[in-house]
Amino acid sequence: MSQEKESMNIDGMNGLERSLKRVGDVVGAMFLLIVLSPIFLYIYIRQRWSASGPVIYCQERIGKGGKPFKIYKFRTMVVDAEKDGVPQLEQEDDPRLTEFGKVLRRHHLDELPQIWNVLKGDMSFVGYRPERQFFIDKIMEKNPDYQLLFHTVPGVTSLATIENGYTDTMEKMLKRLDMDLDYLRNRSLWLDVKIIFKTVFNI
Repeated sequence: MSQEKESMNIDGMNGLERSLKRVGDVVGAMFLLIVLSPIFLYIYIRQRWSASGPVIYCQERIGKGGKPFKIYKFRTMVVDAEKDGVPQLEQEDDPRLTEFGKVLRRHHLDELPQIWNVLKGDMSFVGYRPERQFFIDKIMEKNPDYQLLFHTVPGVTSLATIENGYTDTMEKMLKRLDMDLDYLRNRSLWLDVKIIFKTVFNI
């Protein structure tokens, strides 16, 4: 089977399911932005009080169609975390983390601003985690099937995120890719619901 045909058939969801998934993303994002606004405010005030630099961290990632977009997070690291300009993999107990950043990372609260990415349509609540082009190039040297992920939008959470942990090695990146491709081939609205509940329980 050619890559073109495989990219057309790899998605386990049909057109109706994809439309319903998008509606669920929009409604869910609007609801969470309202309900979680006190937490957003608390984190903003705490960040301004405990660390210098911007509260929101913005970074370019690659999404659907291989197109770049800006992903948003609460900043958890020192301002000059990549001062030499070379992208570095994040680690679970990264020494570049600030004290409050460790708390945010431990409870995955640094990911909350990505709800805005979901509302905009850059991301979905469930899907493969978007990566930087620097690391995508390295992954594709090992497994070019990464490009099949570009068939759909990336997500805030996934089975790979829950079960594979922080991807601080190339081995973990390749394992995450295998899990993401398996999800894409077999995904359904019910599977997304189960992943969301599993994420909440995990947090």
